[in-house]
Order: sequence, then C-alpha cells, then structure tokens
Amino acid sequence: MVPSIMMLLLMFSPAMMTALGVVREKEMGSITNLYVTPVTGLEFLLGKQLPYAAIGLINFVCLLALALFMFQVPIKGSALTLAAGAALYVVATTGFGLVISTFVTSQVAAIFAAGILTMMPAVQFSGMFTPLSSLTGSARSMGLVFPSTYFQQISLGSFTKSLGFVELSNNLLALAAIIVAYLALARLFLATQEK
Repeated sequence: MVPSIMMLLLMFSPAMMTALGVVREKEMGSITNLYVTPVTGLEFLLGKQLPYAAIGLINFVCLLALALFMFQVPIKGSALTLAAGAALYVVATTGFGLVISTFVTSQVAAIFAAGILTMMPAVQFSGMFTPLSSLTGSARSMGLVFPSTYFQQISLGSFTKSLGFVELSNNLLALAAIIVAYLALARLFLATQEK
C-alpha cells in the first residue's frame, strides 16, 4: 500500500495547488497583465507550474523518507528510476492542475474539479485496487490516459518488483508524453480565454 499511497498523494496535492494558479489571476483581474507583457502563454504557464512542481518534489522526498524509515519499505529496484518517474509524475500532475485552472472560471470550481478529477481516476483506474489489465472499455481508456497509472507501475516496480530503467522505460515515456499533452491543452484553453 505504501507505493500506492505515494502515487495518490503526489496526484492530489500538486494538482490541487496548481489548479488555483491561473484561475486566481482571472478572478483578481491580474490576468490582463499577461495580455500586455511580452511573456508568451507557454512561459506564463511554466512560471505558474514550476513552483508547484518544486513543492511536489519536496513532497516526494518526504514521502520517500517516510516509506523507507517509518514504514520500513525498502526500494528493491532502481531508486534513480523511481526519482525520475516521480519528477515526471509531479510535472504531469501539476500540468493537469494547469488544464483545470485555465478551463474553469472560479477558485471554488477549480478546487472541486481538481479533487474529483484526480481522485476518481487515481483510485479506480490506475491499478491501485484493480489491475489495469482487468479493466475494459472506458475504464481502461481512462486508466491509459491518466498519469497515475504509469507512476503506479513505476512505484510498485521500484519498491516491490526490483525493476529498473529498462523495464519501466515505457512508463517514463508515457509520463513525458502526458506532460506535453497537458501543457498543450492548458495553452489551448488559455488562448481560448484570451479571445
């Protein structure tokens, strides 16, 4: 359960924090500063994302320390692969928060959307309780497009299955692709708000 809880907490907290980033600017009216400065939309989004990604990485280090020292769960596989996967996962989860933040119009909606849209797929479709291979239809599709599925495999593989970079490289590549997709979606929604 410890590797799965790590996946769950790293999905929930960074996404919720980031979901407030852009929408707060919209509510306060300071988003208009973006339109009059030479900053591009992508630079604006990355500027909003990076501090929360750094906080997420600090969360990962704390959760890893708890797993190793308090719960006595050793890393049997590659610690470096676990760290790389966590870095990609945190950037993906903060990217998901950006998508929500650029799409909704209020902070309350952002909190509710981030809470519901992160917890349901992370718990039900990531392989936490039910293996992804046993899911079918739309449940399997949701599992395949959500980052928690891939970090769940990385976390379990690193902690319990003695897997390394070679065995988990497809999961790392999937997380990288999800990061690009989330940033592109957030940029698209931000552009929609500008018009």
